[in-house]
Amino acid sequence: MKLVFAGTPEVAVPALDALIASDRHEVAAVVTRPDAPAGRGRRLVASPVAERAEEAGIEVLKPARPRDEDFLARLREIGPDCCPVVAYGALLPKTTLDVPARGWVNLHFSLLPAWRGAAPVQHAIMAGDEVTGASTFLIEEGLDSGPVYGVLTEEVRPTDTSGDLLTRLAFAGAGLLVATMDGIEDGTLHAVPQPAEGVTLAPKITVEDAQVQWSAPALRVDRVVRGCTPAPGAWTLFRGERLKLIQAVPVLDRADLAPGELSAAKNNVFVGTGSHAVELLWVQPQGKKPMRAADWARGVRIVHGELLGI
Repeated sequence: MKLVFAGTPEVAVPALDALIASDRHEVAAVVTRPDAPAGRGRRLVASPVAERAEEAGIEVLKPARPRDEDFLARLREIGPDCCPVVAYGALLPKTTLDVPARGWVNLHFSLLPAWRGAAPVQHAIMAGDEVTGASTFLIEEGLDSGPVYGVLTEEVRPTDTSGDLLTRLAFAGAGLLVATMDGIEDGTLHAVPQPAEGVTLAPKITVEDAQVQWSAPALRVDRVVRGCTPAPGAWTLFRGERLKLIQAVPVLDRADLAPGELSAAKNNVFVGTGSHAVELLWVQPQGKKPMRAADWARGVRIVHGELLGI
């Protein structure tokens, strides 16, 4: 099939690479979000998908909105059979969905209908799911509600951050997306409607959502830290400034600290929660680089009974 691939962040690049490598399909163009300001200088930078497409000599389309007439005219001119999508980052209106004869097919990083929305991997970890996966489905106007072509499952490991899990799903999902394109092309694969039961939503995780509540149980604190790593980054307050929490592990045999209470030894930093303590392993003070929590604690000279979150 002739394909137009839509995607924006780094997590979409493995799928683009897999489609480019396929000997059954042609990636005629790529659709991605417009260049965005990045870094201290806030200069405009192309998306990872745009950079990869340009390296491969593939035409790149960067509409401000996927309903723009100039974009739609070029899309119709290219005449794709199907448009595979991975984390494009914009809603597709019906006028755009109607262009390819075989529709737009999304690779979504959950087992639909669970975790429909922008942050399925983060929500799966924060909810304590033991198994998640990826799904390919035909995009409709509803939120991730279209019929499903294929799925794969992936174990959520006890120490997984959302970055770890998303990386594995991106590479495994790339194979699923190519297989889906193959099945659509040869007529052996047909989309099946999603069940009405089991729908859960996964909206974008905000900075406010990522603030650790020390009155919560230790397992919840652990899940929030892992689910929000690397983005948007779990955090708390220390002496009125934000302290980013990069790695923290529950300590099941210590329950002598009040919620948020700090206890620092030579090589360990513990914090009380609503159940037992957690040990901070890596933190990032405001305006500084990530560091071991024990090094941070020595530098700030924690006072006995001092609290996080105040």
